Amino acid sequence: MQNTAQPLNDMLVSKSLSAADYVPTLDAMLSRTLARIALKKEQGLRTPDELWIVDHNDVYTLGQAGKEEHILQRTNTPIIKTDRGGQVTWHGHGQLVIYWLFDLESLGWSVRNMVSHAEQAIEDVVNDCLKSHASNSVNTSADISAHARRDAPGVYLYSHLNTASNDKAQPLTELPTDDAIMLGKIASLGFKIKHGFSYHGVAINLDCDLSAFNAINPCGYAGMQMLRLADFVAMDRQTQDEQLAAQVAEKSMPAMTNCLSYEQVTKKLIDNIAKRHAGHIQLRALAPK
Repeated sequence: MQNTAQPLNDMLVSKSLSAADYVPTLDAMLSRTLARIALKKEQGLRTPDELWIVDHNDVYTLGQAGKEEHILQRTNTPIIKTDRGGQVTWHGHGQLVIYWLFDLESLGWSVRNMVSHAEQAIEDVVNDCLKSHASNSVNTSADISAHARRDAPGVYLYSHLNTASNDKAQPLTELPTDDAIMLGKIASLGFKIKHGFSYHGVAINLDCDLSAFNAINPCGYAGMQMLRLADFVAMDRQTQDEQLAAQVAEKSMPAMTNCLSYEQVTKKLIDNIAKRHAGHIQLRALAPK
């Protein structure tokens, strides 16, 4: 189901799709992108960019240059060949997928700029969640931070063994120190560029069932450990309306008031991306190769 477009700024809108099958979504993305390209080329019109927030039904997608050897086990989940970059990945419920339908030329962004903005937006939001909503069951959340890597697109979680660095209030956005251990990958990226317009986007594991990744080499990396935010922060799958209804029914604040909802994380990320799109958040220095 597609909701009405919501304006985020003068040249950016968001749309939401729930329980979305992959092929119709891809077809709609491509159709919209081709229409925007035509309007720009034929009439010189700049159309608003779009962020599609998608809750996909279970699917494996294989990138344009994807190798079937990275599919380790065939399951009942469909495997769809697609036109984005990258290898094989999984999409499904509990994972936040955001497609970036951007006119890069009008934004003045290179492809590298877009990828870096995507990675840094995820870093910002995941680090904020780790800092503000640490789960009581994960005592080390304060020593974990999210960072991108130049050698492998995406966002990864690192554990910092040298806790003395935390006493100095080192910003979570700084690059991992030499003593940091990579725990695994929490977000994947895969874009397609056509005549300067982007589509496809990012996937962040919030509270999905990670066992789906066992049937593949995620993003083509054998043995890559996939992570989800719910294992590091307290998360509640109830919507905000459901949480409010539960509070009213109990006539008291519930015990898990510090829980993050799927919708709250989505809003944090959309807000961050919108600020970047409007030029209010600049790129940080990239991690070394």
